[in-house]
Formats: sequence, structure tokens, C-alpha cells
Amino acid sequence: MSTNTNRGIIASTQGSTLADILERVLDKGIVIAGDISVSVGSTELLNIRIRLLISSVDKAKEIGINWWESDPYLNSQTRTLLTNNQQLQERVASLEAELRSLKAINPLNHQNAGD
Repeated sequence: MSTNTNRGIIASTQGSTLADILERVLDKGIVIAGDISVSVGSTELLNIRIRLLISSVDKAKEIGINWWESDPYLNSQTRTLLTNNQQLQERVASLEAELRSLKAINPLNHQNAGD
């Protein structure tokens, strides 16, 4: 009769690896919420509300959270948008300077045009 002395302890998570657990959390999503309040006597000095949502991108989109799609700093077009913005600011400054110089050269026409 043979006996098996190398029997391991069977745990409920033996079949689950970290990757399996992470996949389940991302698929279903998890919300962690907490409040921190600092008070002296009956006077509240500080109140911090912490909300954390962990989910996959697909699950987040499914529940209506997609702020990263419109955030220019997380978008691949960030450099283009910043460059275009800088160019437009330079053009506006140039046009404003030209308008000031035209007003300084011919102040009478500017007053008559406003009448």
C-alpha cells in the first residue's frame, strides 16, 4: 500500500493567480470610497472625500467614463494642439499691435468711424 506524504494544503485561491484576480477586478470594476475628517472640538477643519474606481477601459466606457479621450495631455495630438494654440496667440498679439499702431497714426478716422 502506498501513501502520498506530499499532499499540499488546498486553498480556495489555489487555482487563481494574480493575473486571474486582476482580470476579474478589471472586468467587473471595483470602487473604493472613504472620507477623512479632521476636527477640533465641534469645528471641522478639513474634510477629504476619496473616490477610486478601478476598471478596464472597456468597462469604464460602458459606464460612461471616458475623460481621457478629450484630455489634450493624454491625447496623441497634444503637440499639434499646443503648437496651433501658440501660433494663434502670436497672430492675435500681432493683429492687436497693428490695430494700436493704426489708431495712433489716424485717431480722427477712428473717432469718425465710431459715430
